[in-house]
Amino acid sequence: MNDDPLYQAEILALARDGRSLSRLDRPTVSARVDNPICGDRVTIDLAIEGDTVIGVGAKVQGCALCQAAAAIIAQEAVGVRVGKLLNSAEIVAAYLSGRAPEADLPWIRLSNFAPVRDARSRHDCVMLPFRATVKALASRETLSS
Repeated sequence: MNDDPLYQAEILALARDGRSLSRLDRPTVSARVDNPICGDRVTIDLAIEGDTVIGVGAKVQGCALCQAAAAIIAQEAVGVRVGKLLNSAEIVAAYLSGRAPEADLPWIRLSNFAPVRDARSRHDCVMLPFRATVKALASRETLSS
């Protein structure tokens, strides 16, 4: 059994889901974000119709926390409005830093990252897929300008 509080069973299960994600064939937007310190790399693809996410794909080369966060985005973002998805990244960052309560999280499974709150050096691991998502959505704004 893994005694590290960062890598409990639910995080490891989500990480397995994150490893099995694949890229979308025809995304509306896509973005890659790298963490040069640890070598994690995440590419997020989003298919968007109107103002709603209709598909999420990803390629994750990173630790279990990074893979788990990408899996949650892929599983929960379909059917979500773009504005809510953008806001979710801000809320998760606030939650990890202790500025937002668990009740504010947009998806309940994000509460599995509670142990990461005390491991500030690992916040970037959780946030990398969210940063890629925000970057992809920002490219949508650039494309429509």
